[in-house]
Amino acid sequence: MTSTIAPRVRTLVLLLLAATGLLLAGAGPVSAHAALTGSDPRQGAVVDKAPQQVSLTFSEKVALADDSLRVLDPKGKRVDRGDPAGTGGTTYSVKLHSGLPDGTYTVTYQVVSEDSHPVAGAYTFSIGAPSKTSVSVDDQAAGGGVVGVLYGFGRYVSYAGFIVLVGGAAFVLGCWRGGTAVRSMQRLVVSGWLALTAATLGLLLVRGSYTGSGKVGDIFDLDLLGQVLQTKTGAALVSRLLLLAAAALFIAVLFGAYDKRDDEEKQDLTFGLAIGGSVVAAGLAASWAMSEHASTGLQAGLAMPVDVLHLLAVAGWLGGLTALLVALYRAPVETPVDGAAVRRFSRLAFGSVLTLVVTGIYQSWRQLGSWSAFTGTRYGQLLLVKIGLVVLLVGIAWISRRWTARLAESGAAVSAEAAEEGENEADADADADVEKERVTSGAVTSAATTESGAADTGAGAGSERAAQLARQRAAVDTARRKRERDADPNRFGLRRSVLAEAGVAVVLLAVTTMLTSTEPGRTEEQAAAASSSATTEANAAGALTLDMSFDTGGEDGKGVVRIDLDPARSGANEMHVYVLRPNGRAFDIPEVKVAFTLEAQDIGPLPVVPDHISTGHWSASGVQIPMAGDWKIAVTVRTSDIDQATVSKNAQIG
Repeated sequence: MTSTIAPRVRTLVLLLLAATGLLLAGAGPVSAHAALTGSDPRQGAVVDKAPQQVSLTFSEKVALADDSLRVLDPKGKRVDRGDPAGTGGTTYSVKLHSGLPDGTYTVTYQVVSEDSHPVAGAYTFSIGAPSKTSVSVDDQAAGGGVVGVLYGFGRYVSYAGFIVLVGGAAFVLGCWRGGTAVRSMQRLVVSGWLALTAATLGLLLVRGSYTGSGKVGDIFDLDLLGQVLQTKTGAALVSRLLLLAAAALFIAVLFGAYDKRDDEEKQDLTFGLAIGGSVVAAGLAASWAMSEHASTGLQAGLAMPVDVLHLLAVAGWLGGLTALLVALYRAPVETPVDGAAVRRFSRLAFGSVLTLVVTGIYQSWRQLGSWSAFTGTRYGQLLLVKIGLVVLLVGIAWISRRWTARLAESGAAVSAEAAEEGENEADADADADVEKERVTSGAVTSAATTESGAADTGAGAGSERAAQLARQRAAVDTARRKRERDADPNRFGLRRSVLAEAGVAVVLLAVTTMLTSTEPGRTEEQAAAASSSATTEANAAGALTLDMSFDTGGEDGKGVVRIDLDPARSGANEMHVYVLRPNGRAFDIPEVKVAFTLEAQDIGPLPVVPDHISTGHWSASGVQIPMAGDWKIAVTVRTSDIDQATVSKNAQIG
């Protein structure tokens, strides 16, 4: 039966790794956790005279470098002077050179949000009148490229290593102390430590390039590494490395001195290991909580300890599950994992799930803020996927508990049979000893008639033959017991259910990793509200802004087209058209056309073909609106030679 299981295990593991890779690859660049909520001059604005500075307002505090904020003229030359600085709260500004000529200017920013994630973007404003610009903002994405993939992979491995290290050690110490002598359990826990250590070192090296240039060559830049060590994230990673040194000592004691103690001495040492291991595990979990989502935003003082409990519960459940899977498949026949150990883990997993539910509800409320964010934001959608996976895991775990109960019942029956079999084997061994004594006596009498040299040779050959037979008998006996163990339908059923749990857990871990690098729904909605407020203010001042979603059906055919009309009155108007991806980033398409129709007066459609100004930005001056009224504004967007769509909205002009 084992020979049929192994290929299935290998196939499932490969499929799970492939699914994980697809999830990580589909994550794309890291979403901005600090959203741009305002700017002065605002996006697309046309100002009469050159401003003295450009100010940006974010949804939370950010960290700035010397060139975090840049302002470029139409030819791509920098016109900002001095280093950017905060002007109070979450607003940051950079001064401009005096006497700037008319034209379209591009503002680019790349900062690090308070929860450690890089944020980048760009927008344009014009002085006097819009003009063409050579500046492209297509690549203004933080955390993308090869470096972004490496950093994302490092985060995934670090989470996986933490879960295996903490959960595996908890399983051995709290559920199956006999596992300290099992080589496969030792390898599992040590592998978790090695994975977490290597990933932490890798994240330290990649961090500088990840939040800065994004170039692979900057990974080994020692100056960048020095800058990283001075940040909150760098301090958290260094703290994690120090705690991993303490974890190495814990592992050495657990699988060394602890394993060699007798049962009475183990009782005292168990308490000390449990306290020390809990402190180290909580410290490792805190290295995430103090530098990511939980460390910023609403109720940070409460959110950080809740996040620590959440991570420990994940490790206790999923890491222990991994250890149980290894024990069921790789434990030697001499020391199999018994029903009592599985029952103890079942209680540990149940407590972990309860903790996950309570802390997860709090985290969801804190990060989402509203029911609409579940479906209206990427964070909420990923959270729904995670909740579904957790529910699936709980369902499979319930099946595992049933197999555990059956295994415990069959274990008692097997123990009774083994005792009876042991008595029969003892009787058989006694009879064999009597027979051996008789044969030996005859052999001694016969050997007395042989030469001494021949006797020595025969004795040596007989001894070697006996040792060989003993080894063969032991191998056959081990194989027989393994077949009997694997043939137990309850153990086989538990194996399959635990394997299914582990498979879902791998995907769950990938989704969780993506969640930690996705902008929280509360922040995204706050940014949208701020943008809507800015639009309302602009409309109140006489300008009109309309957002219309489009889908041409082709590749890269979804997005939002934004129309800005100023002053939105009869007569000549300034019109700006922006084409944005669903994530808010500007991108170019082959063609944009606009038409105005006043159906009540049977006027139009009046076509307008705006000029391309910069990436995702078109403009037209002197757009004539003959009279005030409820105008229909239709926009035709073409994303390829054959894919195009027309969207429209009505708006009061004049």
